[in-house]
Amino acid sequence: MNPAAPALFDWGQRVQALVDLHNDGSYPDQPLDALLAAAGSAGEVVQVGVVVEAGINVYMVEFAPGRVIGCLEHELAAV
Repeated sequence: MNPAAPALFDWGQRVQALVDLHNDGSYPDQPLDALLAAAGSAGEVVQVGVVVEAGINVYMVEFAPGRVIGCLEHELAAV
């Protein structure tokens, strides 16, 4: 078990996607690999979590109403 580094982004912070974000199965009503948010899309961090076993920070980002996507730090940049 690895401790996670301090989170780079905070709840309520505006961020943008650095890469296209595709459905990994989290949205069963969308086809697998469907584009959920394009690179450059802006959103707001609504929750910060950690994958404890791997020590990885995960950010739940709302890119559009009802479109919350789990993102890793390397997929985001502060706006």
